[in-house]
Amino acid sequence: MNTTRQLHDLGQSLWLDNITRELLTSGTLERYIADYALTGLTSNPTIFDHAIRASSAYDDAIRARAEKGLTEEALFIELALEDLGRAADLFRPAHETSDGVDGWVSLEVSPLLAHDTARTVESAQQLHARAKRRNLFIKIPGTPEGVPAIEEAIFAGVPINVTLLFSREQYLAAAEAYRRGIERRIVAGLDPNVASVASLFVSRWDVAVADKVPPALHNRLGIAIAKRTYKAYRELMASPPWQKIVSAGGKRQRLLWASTSTKDPKASDVLYIEALAAPETINTMPDKTLKAYADHGQVKQLLPDDGGDAERVLAEFVRAGIDDAAIARELLREGTRSFDKSWRDLMDCISAKRDALSRSRS
Repeated sequence: MNTTRQLHDLGQSLWLDNITRELLTSGTLERYIADYALTGLTSNPTIFDHAIRASSAYDDAIRARAEKGLTEEALFIELALEDLGRAADLFRPAHETSDGVDGWVSLEVSPLLAHDTARTVESAQQLHARAKRRNLFIKIPGTPEGVPAIEEAIFAGVPINVTLLFSREQYLAAAEAYRRGIERRIVAGLDPNVASVASLFVSRWDVAVADKVPPALHNRLGIAIAKRTYKAYRELMASPPWQKIVSAGGKRQRLLWASTSTKDPKASDVLYIEALAAPETINTMPDKTLKAYADHGQVKQLLPDDGGDAERVLAEFVRAGIDDAAIARELLREGTRSFDKSWRDLMDCISAKRDALSRSRS
């Protein structure tokens, strides 16, 4: 039994943090599902930008839509829904056999809406309705304006992947927004079975402090933050309000580890996969990390429910002058700016490719 299958059998889902048209047409995604026990997929504007920029696989679709006069955003949404619809269909067996717990794909609302609650909710509803797939999450960032959008979208029946979470406090705010949305559905006599995951970004913590701490602390902060958050997650899911949701037919919001590819070339390429093995969680990773873990990764100790050594390690960072609360705020600001730039780069990519294809026909 390979290590990816072992993790799956221990209760952790492995999702791919990538999508390209070639991944779908070549049968590669199907092979990943079969060989690596892959049960889901996430996407973001950067992933689509790279896929469209580096390939001719989208050219015919872009050329056909260019004739309709679609805006760059409208054109992108059509391309993304095509790809994610096909991926969702491949994961439908996992979705059905897990009773909707697993087998999800994700599409992000425009990052330009990160600070606009009302338009985020409106966009989430529209995207989910257009996708026509039960197993498609809409990604909403866990910004201060995103938190009420999460609640409203859940109340409206839209499954949500909460993205851009960096701290325990951010996670708790997102989880409570989800809980309020489900509780409102119960009061209104609506089906409480609206799924959600909360995505905590891990490796960016270690990048942020790499030049601020001694070598002994390198690549340890992200894992400590994850452990602290995992403790809060386990406590919250066992609490009476969440038990009541489950008793009413709802589901727990699962914790997802994001940004788990190793950024430090001196560290193990499967560092965050091995360190974050935990039941009832998800780890999403790019192809390279997935293959590396299947090749030489090991299933080691599972994350302890009580967070293990998280607070002791975090205390070491405090003594080294690291303010994790301040860094969490800065990571959110940087993440929001980065997502904005990725979206604008994607729109520029589509515009340039559309114009080039139009010129080639004339």
